[in-house]
Amino acid sequence: MEISFRNRKLAKVFSSERTLRREYGARAARTIMIRLAVLLDAETLSEVPATPPDRMHQLTGDRDEQFAVYLVHPYRLVFVPAHDPLPRKEDGGINIEQVTAITVLEVVDYH
Repeated sequence: MEISFRNRKLAKVFSSERTLRREYGARAARTIMIRLAVLLDAETLSEVPATPPDRMHQLTGDRDEQFAVYLVHPYRLVFVPAHDPLPRKEDGGINIEQVTAITVLEVVDYH
């Protein structure tokens, strides 16, 4: 899967283990790198596990059409499909089997 970042600052933080550790701490940085590797290895979003430890899931409410994977509790890596237009199912939902590119928005505790 192709991964891009919301802005240059976030891309710079995610560019090396050292900057990830400085920004999020050693444990979270290690988990972020693992989650990014899983995302990179997946051909489509449907290949990212919805089971622990990744727990990829679609968000709701004001974060509708965003997705997240678990990091170190309570933090999540939040991203959106990087397609225009979004691949849709007949019922209007996002077809994750056709999502091949994402944009990372943030690491956040949205609870």
